[in-house]
Order: sequence, then structure tokens, then C-alpha cells
Amino acid sequence: MSPHPLPPSEAGPPRYRIAARELCEFTAKHGDLDLRFTPAPSAQEGITGHATVAARRGGDYQKELPLRGHYGALEVRGRADGYYPARQELEEVKTYRGQLERLPENQRALHWAQLKVYGWLLCQALDLPELRLTLVYFNIDSEQETLFSERHGAAGLREFFETQCALFLHWSASELAHRAQRDPALAAAAFPHQQFHAGQRKLAEAVYRTAVRGGCLLAQAPTGIGKSIGSLYPALKALARGEVEKVFFLTAKTSGRRLALDAAASLASSDKDAIPLRVLELVAREKSCEHPDKACHGESCPLARGFYDRLPAARAEAVQQPRLDQAGLRAVALQHQVCPYYLGQELVRWSDVVVGDYNYYFDGSALLYGLAQLNDWKLAVLVDEAHNLVERARGMYSAELDPAQLAALRRAPPAELRKPLDKVQRAWNRLHRDQTQTYAAHPQLPESLCRALQEAVSAIARHYAEQPPANDSPLQTWFFSAAQFLRLAESYSAAHSLFEIVLEEEAQPRRPGRSRLAIRNLVPAPFLAPRAARTHALVLFSATLSPPLYYRDLLGLPASTQWLDVPSPFRAEQLQVRVARGISTRYQHRQRSLPALVARMAAQYRDQPGNYLAYFSSFDYLQQAAAAFSSLHPEIPVWSQQRGMREPERAAFLERFQAGGKGVGFAVLGGVFAEGIDLPGERLIGAFIASLGLPQINPLNEELRRRLDAQFGAGYDYAYLYPGLQKVVQAAGRVIRGTQDRGVLHLLDERYAEPEVQALLPSWWHIE
Repeated sequence: MSPHPLPPSEAGPPRYRIAARELCEFTAKHGDLDLRFTPAPSAQEGITGHATVAARRGGDYQKELPLRGHYGALEVRGRADGYYPARQELEEVKTYRGQLERLPENQRALHWAQLKVYGWLLCQALDLPELRLTLVYFNIDSEQETLFSERHGAAGLREFFETQCALFLHWSASELAHRAQRDPALAAAAFPHQQFHAGQRKLAEAVYRTAVRGGCLLAQAPTGIGKSIGSLYPALKALARGEVEKVFFLTAKTSGRRLALDAAASLASSDKDAIPLRVLELVAREKSCEHPDKACHGESCPLARGFYDRLPAARAEAVQQPRLDQAGLRAVALQHQVCPYYLGQELVRWSDVVVGDYNYYFDGSALLYGLAQLNDWKLAVLVDEAHNLVERARGMYSAELDPAQLAALRRAPPAELRKPLDKVQRAWNRLHRDQTQTYAAHPQLPESLCRALQEAVSAIARHYAEQPPANDSPLQTWFFSAAQFLRLAESYSAAHSLFEIVLEEEAQPRRPGRSRLAIRNLVPAPFLAPRAARTHALVLFSATLSPPLYYRDLLGLPASTQWLDVPSPFRAEQLQVRVARGISTRYQHRQRSLPALVARMAAQYRDQPGNYLAYFSSFDYLQQAAAAFSSLHPEIPVWSQQRGMREPERAAFLERFQAGGKGVGFAVLGGVFAEGIDLPGERLIGAFIASLGLPQINPLNEELRRRLDAQFGAGYDYAYLYPGLQKVVQAAGRVIRGTQDRGVLHLLDERYAEPEVQALLPSWWHIE
């Protein structure tokens, strides 16, 4: 919502352009935050509703009336829905579904404010002394109109318009003052450390060129060289020059967000005078909600009550804080008694750097991407640990239907929903009636199921239009799942996804087993490619982005994507890499090879006592190895990763790795302790990696292999080899974190001796 600069006019100072709705969003909302679920019309339904209303009007009715006007340095533009010249009546049409009285008050206030702004712009354009303003609420289900009309004099409308503009310009002036302080300070800021690490400067130069020129960069840079500050520093240099307007730093895990926040803090405070840099952390709603037992509206949650009334003061104080991480944002929000989560969303527009999860930009309904398109921001988007994006994006564009949820709903549904839900169940049952295998993949979606789901979703929407749902009710949860399934069905193609049926229990004669249905995305490229194309500068970096073609193919990156392979600052003598040529960790050999594997680990520990990490491909394999190790070598301290560990438990696991400590931590390859953790020096002196990390051979992965082979000609590599060895290199990167570190790495599988495998391992390793 930042105003868009226009060329300076001869008549006065530079002007700024803003849409009437954006202006009112900022100045005119008041009352409660109200996020009670109401089935809203789709974009297409809204367009159809507007067309229906316009078609009912007379021949003198003017549709889509463009309007514009000025106040000081601000130009306001918009397009009113309709105008009756003979009656001097201006209409604004809003579509809705359900009961009109359930429309939140803050939305009503926004609608009236927008109409009043249009009213003044029209009075000014036509020199009208007064005007009738009419809000038309159109119910898309009943096609009924409800009209609210008021007559306003031009003087009153002008006063309202100027008040809104003055409020925005007051804020805008403070924003321009912030930038006037920020940009020279950033331009003069030195790198926050005494010098660049080896390779770090090369990364920074490439990121800067990309931020200035635009385009996409894939940067493979070794673990431990400081990729966070090495990418953020040049992006902010480009921000200071006006080459980009905002920097988004996207991560896969909490640890990545913390590193990015620390990097920004080190830069902002690296000089004698602090740099006025606004850094915002976005955290998932469930982690930032103060009242998880309450619904998001003023009648339930005290932080939603009067949210928009208290927002201006909270916003004004928040932008004075240099670092709005989760704790800082929470402190400001609670001081002003507003919701921390939604305050964070409001502050995106006014932040220089936004740090958040991948889903905030790459998900189908991503907040940051939506705001960037709405406001036409020129962005530098930095994607940390980008090797994770393939699998995360697949999840974003997949949807699953749980048979247990539907079965529970059908036990006691509202009367009007019984038939639609029964119809879904019958269509569902027909799909697996003749299926004998547990897993089946299909290239096409079943039309009968999609029709039944659409009817059920529409029926639930009508039901909710009359009866508001309980907070997070089972019916609402299933409604969202089915709606997501249908959204993906609209863009479904066998080129990027499949439809799968997984039997949950064996099919019985006369009693078919229940099945789980899913649209499973395999190639996220078609969904991500438009985002890459519309982003000014997209930089993806990680220690494991090789081969680059794999990522370009699966992430939909443009053919012009630049590739950078940063040489390692580490020397071969720092890391002893030893291959266990007589050990096979293939699934069928694991039990037989376990004694030799444990013996090798124990021998290394006896030879050089200290802290080690041992990685295994699954929790089951980890538990077997840990039990065998403890049984044969009870004198060696052991601690193990558990399923579903929470933050305190993870911290306790890592706390065991103290300088001078001794023991072996058992962890899962590809898990939370295999990347994004920093254990420098004696905190970790070695690692054992059992297996190549290859994904399990199962029907889904085999289908993935076949599809990728048909599309890219490298099915096994894309489905198994590359993802597996990425996990290995990431885990191995925990050992050497700095130029003074030394350690040992045991690759516990004979396949590591194969040339095609070694070709995918870091070139600076000397493998014994």
C-alpha cells in the first residue's frame, strides 16, 4: 500500500498515486477484527454478480466510472460501479452470501468510506453541489439486492476525502522520512564482520548483481560460510539504491528465521549509529495466538475487540522498533491490546525486511505474494536452504480427503446436508470397489467424485450462510479440505500431479475397505513459475543445489537463471572422509550389517573420544542402531532424537553437545538435527551417516520415478539419488563450521565408493 511515485509535475512537488480502496483500507476501518467464517463469493461469482446488477439498470446508467483527484502530493484513483446522471446517484456494488447482518462492521465502514471518496471525486469532476450515495449489497444465491442510501453535500464529502488523505499523507511523510534516513545509512554501512569469509564475497557480489539487474540466481555455497548475511547485506545495498523496495527472506525452519534475524540485527547495529532498518518476523498463527481457546472476533477474543480502533497507535509504535521478531511484536501488540498475528500482517507494508516461512510467498494463497502483486512491489526474494523448496512446494499444491472425517460427519449431519454427504460417500466407494492393491495412482480425476464434492461444498456454504459455524468444527474442517481439493482439481493435470487412492483396510466382499484420496503434486513448476517470473530478483541458495537443472526443472525457474557454485573455504585436511566399503545399509541387509556398523562407530569413538552425531534414514533404523550400540558399548553416553520433539526437547538434545563433552547423539537423516544447526569447534568432532538417504521404494515414489523419467529423462536421479545425497551433504555439513574446525566423517555404506555417487559429493572432500 506504499504510494506509487509519479513523475514530478511543473505545477508542484512530486505526487504519489494510491487506489481509493487502499486509501480507505488504511484510514477508515474501525471496530473489531472479525474473522468468523462466512462463505464468500468467488472472484468469478463476484464478477457475475456485478454484471447482473448492471444489467438491471436503465439505459442511462453509466458502468465502471473512472475517477481521480488530488490532495496535496497524493493522487487518488478508482472506478465506481455505476452512476445515474439524471438522479445524481452513485452506486457501489458489493456481493455477499448468507445473512447480510453477519457482514462485519469493519467491512461496512470500509464500503461506506470507499463510496464517500468516490462521491467527492465525482462531485469535483462534475461540479455537483450534492449527491446520493447508494450501497448495493447483492446476494449471489438469491440474487436479491439490499440498498442503503444517503444524500451528502459536496462540502461534507470533500471534508471526508481530505481527512482520509491527510491521515495517509501524515503517515506517508513519516515513511519518506524513514527512507531518507535509512538509505544513506545503508549505503554507507560496512560489512558487519571484519572481513568476508572465503567465498562469501563472491556470493554477495552475485546477489547484488541479481538484485540490481533483476532475474533469478541459484547459488550453491558451502555450509558455514555465512550465507544469511552474505545474501542479506547485498540485497539491502540494492534497497538503499532504490533498485528494490523490499526484501523478503524466506526459510524452511525456525532456525533459519533466527539466523536471518540475527544477520539483520548485526548489520543494523554494525556502525556507530544504528541503521533505521525495520525487520519483521512472521510466525504461524498457532504459534503467535494469545488465546487459542477463543475465536477471532470481538465477541470472543479481547485482542480482536476494537482491533482497528487501536491499530493506528500500535502501528505507529511498532515501526519505531528496529526488530519486530516474535517477542518484540508480541510486546507491542499486548501493550496496545491487539492481536500479535494480525498486527504482523498489517506491518508487512511498512517493513524493509520480512522474514518468514516459504508458504508466505509460494503457497497458493500466500500473504506476501498477494500483497506484492496488489502493491506492485519491486522485490528481492531470498530463499534460504532452497533444496527444501521442492518437497515443501509439493505439499502446498497437494490435497487429501480423510475417510474418517467424512464418516464422522455422516453420523449426525444437519438434515439438509445428509443427501449431499451421502452422495460423496457413494462416489467415493465406487472408486475403490475393484481395487485390490493398497495403493493406486491415476492420471485423471474422477468426474463423479468432483461433482459430488462440488454439490456438498455448495450445500455446506448455503448452510453456513444461515447458521454460522462453531469455531474449528469438524464440518468446517472437512469443508476446507474439500474446497482445497476442488481448487486444485480446477488446475489439475497429469503433467504435474496424480490422483491417488490408498486403501486403509483390506477390501472385503460386500464390505469395501475405506480409502484415503489425494491430489498429489509431483512437479510444482507450473505453480511456481509465474511467481518466479513476476519477482524482480529471486535468489535461491543452499549448500546442496547440485545439479542445478534438477531445481530449474522442478521449481519452474526461467531458462535465464544464473548458476553460482561458490568454492569451499575449507581444506581437505580439515575433514577425514572414510567410506565403509564392507557395509551395506540397504533395507534387506540392515540387520546383518548392524554389528559391523556399531563396531566401526565404537572404534572411532575409542580412538578419539568427543561429541559425535550418527544419522539414520528412519526412526525405526535409528532405534535399532541405538539399542545395539548401547547394549554392546554401555560405557559410551548416548542420546537419541524422538518423534515429535518440541522446541524445549530439541534444545535439550543440542545442549548435550558441549565443548569437551563426550557421547553420540542419534538423529534422523533429513530431520531437524541434520541441517540448520551450528555446533562449531569441539561441540561436534565427527559424524556417522548410515545409508545414502534415498527415499523409500514404495508405490508413490515409483510412480514419481516413472513420471519424472517420462518428463525429464532422469527418473531415478530426480526421485531417489539427488534428494538422498542432498540430505547426506547437509548432515555432513554439521561437522566443519569454520576454517579452524577439524573432524571426521564416516559414510557407512559401500555405495559411497561408486564414482556416480562421489560425483555428487562436495569436490573439496578427499575420500579415503
